[in-house]
Amino acid sequence: MDQAPKDRKKSELAAVQAALAAEHAAVYGYGVVGGKIGEDRRAEARAAYDGHRAARDALARASRDLGASPVSAAAGYVLPFAVSDAGGAAGLAAELEDKVAGAYADLVRAASGRRRAEAARSLQAAAVRAVRWRGGSVAFPGLAERQGTAPDASVAAPPRP
Repeated sequence: MDQAPKDRKKSELAAVQAALAAEHAAVYGYGVVGGKIGEDRRAEARAAYDGHRAARDALARASRDLGASPVSAAAGYVLPFAVSDAGGAAGLAAELEDKVAGAYADLVRAASGRRRAEAARSLQAAAVRAVRWRGGSVAFPGLAERQGTAPDASVAAPPRP
């Protein structure tokens, strides 16, 4: 029996779970962003928060569709830096979007068909939000951390005991 389809399904499930974990972290992180961002960008933060919640829910369904229990959110997450003002909140939002973009880039690579197309749209949306929060773009959003050039990747890591 050919193992390739099983391996592809396993890779796709791992990528779905990783994207779900990134969305959990983004939802948590946008809670921090919303608490520190200025009034002028609060609607933008709320829209991103709502979008990440919807994406999280869709990925949880995708995980179940692939026969697995969705990865759970951590009780809290370690932020890559202290967020004490609106500028820090915007920086955190850009960082969150970079992490989400990286997870969706992996899902694009692992998936096919409709799930791949949805992952590509999610990657694009995260990249656009990152540009808006940062005020500028980066080449290949979400991939810098794979080259060791991005800031600390701890935003998607659960807190250490």
